[in-house]
Amino acid sequence: MAQDNFSRVTEFILLGLSDTQELQLLFFTFFLLAYAMVLLGNLLIIVTVRTDPKLSSPMYFLLCNLSFIDICYTSVTIPRVLVARLSGHKAIAFEGCMAQLFFLHFMGSSEMFLLTVMAFDRYTAICRPLHYTAIMARGVCWALVAACWVGGFIHSIVQTVLVLQLPFCGPNMIHSYFCDVPPVVHLACADTTLTEWLMASNSGLISLGCFLVLVASYVLILAKLRAHLSQGHWKVLSTCTSHVMAVTLLFMPCIFTYLRPAGTLPTSMYVCVIYTILSPMMNPLIYTLRSSEMKESMWRLWKRCRA
Repeated sequence: MAQDNFSRVTEFILLGLSDTQELQLLFFTFFLLAYAMVLLGNLLIIVTVRTDPKLSSPMYFLLCNLSFIDICYTSVTIPRVLVARLSGHKAIAFEGCMAQLFFLHFMGSSEMFLLTVMAFDRYTAICRPLHYTAIMARGVCWALVAACWVGGFIHSIVQTVLVLQLPFCGPNMIHSYFCDVPPVVHLACADTTLTEWLMASNSGLISLGCFLVLVASYVLILAKLRAHLSQGHWKVLSTCTSHVMAVTLLFMPCIFTYLRPAGTLPTSMYVCVIYTILSPMMNPLIYTLRSSEMKESMWRLWKRCRA
């Protein structure tokens, strides 16, 4: 059948996480509290870093950018979930669905690249301290952050174009609370085998590649510290452990979701909650509570606000 004979889908229905009224209320409360924590936590980090000259190192510059991405990343999906629950309107226009898919992958892949840059920053600071200032100069930091955004944009454009070239003639029910590549591609009225493999090699390999680079950087750091486990190095080791937990929380669900064609294995919609909500919610806690400098700066900011 020619593609012109398809009656094109004009909207999708986002079914959410549950049809049960009680569970819908529970999820709404969770989403609302999680979004509030993401906004407050990450805005606090941005304001603290921007207002305290003592937090001018590359690490805090990158952390500030991570907080900004986390705010944008969660704002792509959660506000619409909350509005849909209050209004009872689950439909999303085809164009809105494609826009959500684009910005979700744009922000998500940019965050993965940025976390990789942050791991490189930690490796340089610990393993090459004498050259750290030269390697992570301000201009270099800006260039690395710009590269993360450009890489995320290119990745997202590729994903969106691959979806847009597919015909959609119905059904239009998406068993999730946001538009993403696997559930949307599953609704296409065509053989999507090649497209699914292309998408898996794009999103999946990016997730896996960044994760392996991160793991390699922390292995090198641990190898460097193995013979010098002083009190200061124990603190660094503890910090690296928390960072590994943070990146695992983001990367493992993404690798499971995207490093395979859609439909080859059943994917629980609840896995998406981990990397779209839990990971951005935990980042402010993981990346700030281990930093005495950040906590002291926040305390100074609090005292200035009360004065």
